[in-house]
Amino acid sequence: MITGNQLSFGTGGIRGIIGEEAGCMNENVIRRATQGLADYINENSGEAVCIAYDTRNMSREFAQFAAETLCANGIKVFMFSETRPTPMLSFAVREKNAFAGICITASHNPREYNGYKVYGVDGGQITDEAAKAISAHINKYNLSSEIPRASLENVVNLDDADDAYYEKVKALVTRDISRASELVILYTPLHGSGNIPVRRVLVELGFTNLQVVEEQELPDGDFPTVPYPNPEEPETFALALEKAKTQNFDIILATDPDCDRIGVQARTKTGEFAPLTGNQIGALLCEYLITSGSLPQNPAIIKTIVTTELAREICRQNNVTLIETLTGFKYIGEKIGEWEQSGEHSFLFGFEESYGYLAGDFVRDKDAVIAAVLISEMALSYKLKAQTLHEALDKLYEKYGYADEKLISLTLSGGDGMRKISAIMAKFRAFDAEAAIVEDYLTGLRGLPKADVVKLIFPDQSWLAVRPSGTEPKIKFYLGATGKSRGEVTERLRVLESLAAL
Repeated sequence: MITGNQLSFGTGGIRGIIGEEAGCMNENVIRRATQGLADYINENSGEAVCIAYDTRNMSREFAQFAAETLCANGIKVFMFSETRPTPMLSFAVREKNAFAGICITASHNPREYNGYKVYGVDGGQITDEAAKAISAHINKYNLSSEIPRASLENVVNLDDADDAYYEKVKALVTRDISRASELVILYTPLHGSGNIPVRRVLVELGFTNLQVVEEQELPDGDFPTVPYPNPEEPETFALALEKAKTQNFDIILATDPDCDRIGVQARTKTGEFAPLTGNQIGALLCEYLITSGSLPQNPAIIKTIVTTELAREICRQNNVTLIETLTGFKYIGEKIGEWEQSGEHSFLFGFEESYGYLAGDFVRDKDAVIAAVLISEMALSYKLKAQTLHEALDKLYEKYGYADEKLISLTLSGGDGMRKISAIMAKFRAFDAEAAIVEDYLTGLRGLPKADVVKLIFPDQSWLAVRPSGTEPKIKFYLGATGKSRGEVTERLRVLESLAAL
């Protein structure tokens, strides 16, 4: 996020356009941020940091700048020799008992961007408290400060964490996949870091009938074949859909540059491909995992407050606990850690509407490698029953009720934009309490951290949530409705859209 002429450090780290100017991602920003992190680590008697980076322009260089600064501060550095998905960094922090992790990535942002994400000792994104402490250290240094650096000769290769990660991912399979080769998969890494990990783990599990979109296979930080590398956007699948005309693929998978999000297109019963939303895939996986027949003791599903309510009904009918967190996967990771200490629940699955999924407790962030395995296993299971994923979704609706959601994102730049965003938030906070339940998360509802989010819940259980983006000059409206029929849900969404029209 940009504050004044500088990029500020927050719970998501730093993200911005690559460039030498103030307010851009560059060597100086990376070194200052890392020096502040090093001060925080040494202040807390930390000893080691793991570093990963994705395929974006300058990612490798930024990772090396960070490593040089940490080495100069006497901190042990583990670093992957090549690009790796963000979730593999999360795993490595715990595997190496490191105090922190750094991943150089801007996730699914446009090609001009890069970022610097910091992970804590638990393998999850740092907490608000840690972010504030690190930011205070960073702010001790200005553009002219001399940041120490050392050679990379003492950096320890982190590649030996790969095999342990892959074995844990493969162990998440819940059903017989001896006929895995019967599922025909098309995969595109969108020029990102998922290419080797996703293909390796799927093939090792037996999903050998897998092809890749050649034009998008190799790393390229310019992402020349897509407007921007976001698997949430339908146009991202254009090349894959063209290739799909040449063979009878069952599903198409696409992962973003740091391979923490995954998008899915699947055959319909008429033979055409159609996308499945993040909410739809999440609901399908919820039910699939719950009905696997091998549930742990006190299982629980975690979703965010802006994610489909269909998960609530699935959990209710199957006597599985559902927990809600604020938007952001770090809160799901935190909850897993709490249960690890308390034993209150066993984490089964977590997801958010923005195409992020997680099973297992060895990663503390959304993981598209894990998701690729679970989705492929699920698609195989339904194929062997002569069902597509879309047909499985229809049956899910018949059993648990219909649901649909929509996201409206409004860009409001500059000072006027900030004032408009504040006015919109004030408007929804003052919404007629007789017409809807008004949940204001700035008050710290249900023990959650305070957040600038307002959610309206109407008598028919349709809902609207509004929140400003934490990284861009945007305000987002999340709409959701459930009902007994598609028509009923469509009408309820139409009413919600009229409320969001500004």
